[in-house]
Amino acid sequence: MNIPSEDIKDMLVAESDLNLTFNTNLFIGRMPAKPREAVVIIDYHGYPPDLGLNSVGYERPNVQIVIRNNDYDVGLKLAQDIKDSLHGRSQQTWNGTLYSVITCLGSPAPLGWDENGLIQFSINFNLQRRAV
Repeated sequence: MNIPSEDIKDMLVAESDLNLTFNTNLFIGRMPAKPREAVVIIDYHGYPPDLGLNSVGYERPNVQIVIRNNDYDVGLKLAQDIKDSLHGRSQQTWNGTLYSVITCLGSPAPLGWDENGLIQFSINFNLQRRAV
């Protein structure tokens, strides 16, 4: 299986309304210095793998998505659109991994303004997945 952020990246790129392009304004693992308006997907620990489904490797990792923008309202809208795009997705296969369900862990939250005067928002998701 891919790392979760790889599959989430593909899901977000496939949503044409989000206008996200990998390595242009969508990144994995680290927010770049440029462009000023960007989105990064970060893998982080989730919940323990399901012990009852060891034979299929049922995992429950989390990802955090950070949105950076120069306009508070525009950044918050993009964060909300990403939430709406991912929350509740179920029974979808991406890159050989079945996503049983993707759950948003809370509303988009402002992280504050960075040293360049850009607002950042964070939104977290739990992924329930297994190899197919």
